[in-house]
Amino acid sequence: MELKAGDRVEVESESTERRPRTGVIKEVVQGAPSPRYRISWDDGHESIYTPAAGALRSAETANRK
Repeated sequence: MELKAGDRVEVESESTERRPRTGVIKEVVQGAPSPRYRISWDDGHESIYTPAAGALRSAETANRK
């Protein structure tokens, strides 16, 4: 699945004690094969995120589980 600006996403936490982080993609900075996204997180922060394999997914897909 290719993610694009406007998509809600969820990132797995590196700790079992924290919930996944969610936000909205504001910009696709770099496409495949090594994508980078500018994400506005729900906690109010914004960052450039380069996901590890399987770490970033569409929040809509995650909610269907």
